[in-house]
Amino acid sequence: MFARTTLVEIDTVRISLVEAVQLFEEQVLPDLREHEGYSGVFVLTTPEGRGMIISLWDSEEACARAAEFSAGALEHYMMLFRSPPGRETYEVVVAEAPTAAIG
Repeated sequence: MFARTTLVEIDTVRISLVEAVQLFEEQVLPDLREHEGYSGVFVLTTPEGRGMIISLWDSEEACARAAEFSAGALEHYMMLFRSPPGRETYEVVVAEAPTAAIG
């Protein structure tokens, strides 16, 4: 399994953190789910507007294809960020799924 991380800083003057997460859920997440090899996503946030998106992929190839998609998606929303997002790819070597629902 591979993980694609994206670090963002939401410009909370332009859009609230709640609105930014809702935008992700409504406009980005459905597209992610359509990609072959998609295994899930975690979105982490701070009250100050910093966030990390960790998308999980079945293979390195699927992760690479997703990186191309995410670059275009991020560019579409660039005006919502304080600075350009940082992106990296990792191989997942240990994973333990949460036992309780998130939310």
